[in-house]
Amino acid sequence: MNSSNLPIEPIQEWCEAESPIFIVGPCSAESREQVMSTAAGIAKMNRKVIFRAGIWKPRTRPGSFEGIGDMGLEWLKEVKETYGFMTATEVANAQHVEACLEAGIDVFWIGARTTVNPFSVQEIADSLNGVDVPVFVKNPIHPDLMLWIGAIERIAGAGIKKLGVIHRGFQYHNNFPYRNLPNWDMTIELRRQFPELPIICDVSHISGDPKLIPQIAQRAMDLSMSGLLIETHVDPTVALSDAKQQVTPAQLIEIIDNLEIREEGTDDPAYRSELAKLRSKINDIDESLIRTLSERMKVVEEIGSHKKTMGITPFQVERWRQIYSQYEEWGKTMGLEQDFITKLGQLIHEQSIDIQERVMNDKTS
Repeated sequence: MNSSNLPIEPIQEWCEAESPIFIVGPCSAESREQVMSTAAGIAKMNRKVIFRAGIWKPRTRPGSFEGIGDMGLEWLKEVKETYGFMTATEVANAQHVEACLEAGIDVFWIGARTTVNPFSVQEIADSLNGVDVPVFVKNPIHPDLMLWIGAIERIAGAGIKKLGVIHRGFQYHNNFPYRNLPNWDMTIELRRQFPELPIICDVSHISGDPKLIPQIAQRAMDLSMSGLLIETHVDPTVALSDAKQQVTPAQLIEIIDNLEIREEGTDDPAYRSELAKLRSKINDIDESLIRTLSERMKVVEEIGSHKKTMGITPFQVERWRQIYSQYEEWGKTMGLEQDFITKLGQLIHEQSIDIQERVMNDKTS
């Protein structure tokens, strides 16, 4: 399935929240007072948002707070009646779907722990068959784009057209300084394949720390994402889940007020003409880069043949140290970011080693 046969209704047609969309509210519904007080604080924004709260919470170990259960759905109904917000919660099985449909919950999302299991996603999809309700699919815990796309396709296969995704970051061996490392490249690739699919950035689960939320939120807006999910609690210090990453309604308002929302494009003819000229230059430079890389890899093949003749290993640590040092020096001289140069050097070197290995293991030469 690709963008040409994934029927998606534009989010602007069904979402009653303002653009960009903010999905805000506590990680967990803990009490009626907590839910209503949080909603009252959010209402001071004078902005239409989607109010979220977890009703059932999948936890790593038993004994932790696993959600208030069905009674929390009544509190979400009261939020909707009192403040006019659309409401949203996570569903992890068919029973959750049935309970939310009966309670009139407006938006469902599938959590990262559920997305990793195609059986669970299919169970939810089957329970949604014939139902007209918006569904967001969070990315799986680990960076597996095909697994994420598979979950999207299963929900779309149930006839859901009000469909979107939530980018909540991924687990790597080292996520510092984030709770879940944002893999912006993966969301960009997902958008390339499904350009009509709205993407919401869960800045709370990516950051794990309110201090990081503003920069992550701005990055998401600069990447033209459809909106943000920000966990908001009237008093995060006493939250029963994810206390460290939630913000107060006042902090939420400050974060949103300080966002710079830029347009994705404009019809201004002078701007478009100048941009076209600059992009033409970029295309010429990129073509030259690719041609140069191709020439480099041909030389790498010759090196592989030479090493094969002499019985020398493809990888030699001193040579890599020399290359790394050269890249670092060239990067500084030419004003390029060190992290970018390091990643570029690693990619080129890894490809060079792969080519040498293929040459040296070729039994026909």
